[in-house]
Amino acid sequence: MTKRIAWVMDSTGYLDEELQKNDDIYIVPMVVILKGKEYRDGIDIVPKELYRLMEEEKVVVTTSQPSIGIFVELYQSLEERYDCVISVHLSGSLSGTVAASRQAAEMVSIPVHVFDSLVISYPLTMVLKKIMSYIDSGMEVGEALKKAEKYRESNETYVLIGSLEQLHRSGRLSGTQYLLGSMLNFKPIISIENGILATIAKVRSEKKAEARIFDLFKKAYNSKKIKECCLLFGASPTQTDKWRDVIHEIDSSIIIHASPIGSSVGVHAGPKTLGLSWFNEE
Repeated sequence: MTKRIAWVMDSTGYLDEELQKNDDIYIVPMVVILKGKEYRDGIDIVPKELYRLMEEEKVVVTTSQPSIGIFVELYQSLEERYDCVISVHLSGSLSGTVAASRQAAEMVSIPVHVFDSLVISYPLTMVLKKIMSYIDSGMEVGEALKKAEKYRESNETYVLIGSLEQLHRSGRLSGTQYLLGSMLNFKPIISIENGILATIAKVRSEKKAEARIFDLFKKAYNSKKIKECCLLFGASPTQTDKWRDVIHEIDSSIIIHASPIGSSVGVHAGPKTLGLSWFNEE
């Protein structure tokens, strides 16, 4: 008998058109804290309004993971309709969401399999969809999650930070680093390595930063098998137009997804942030 599986993802992931049609997917919103008040990401506040407040009113915004209680409430509501839950979240090294989900899983009767994607945004969605495809092909849950561990480790994500000022305001950049970066016009390139943010380069112009990211993409393309990739943007999807053209010049058959980074990530990176992510498949 096929297991009835409920799929849970936090709001740093992205519901594409395919997933929006799936009635078995549930989103747990991250928390955006604005002027001392908590807002549910994607429900009480959307990126457009958040960026306006950050840029025009210079509001300091912070974020927080969903509470354990929110997860417990959701998991309990799924007990009668499903046999198990597969809960996929952003990197546990970047947020306490994975830990909260795991603690909640111990408090409910339905089996909950919590999976740390080691990534953020649409790459998280790609991990969830990959697990779905494994199970649809006939794999047991344990086998699918084990295989997904290998898939997640093949990810490469590079982000061109859009706002040093916002990174500084959110506490992710020291005052000295911000001052030097602003004076020298540094464009930091951030990667996600084993779930942890790392600065791989501080390039002196946006053009050079973009070239560096595409050098990394071409290197991976020449040695691995890249079937699809994702362009991550801050405020507007038109930010990705030029990068999309570059990728199609390399290989027009590569499937390109474009996804907003979302409120809870945009808080730290800023509206002009742009990134490229892919999985090196065998």
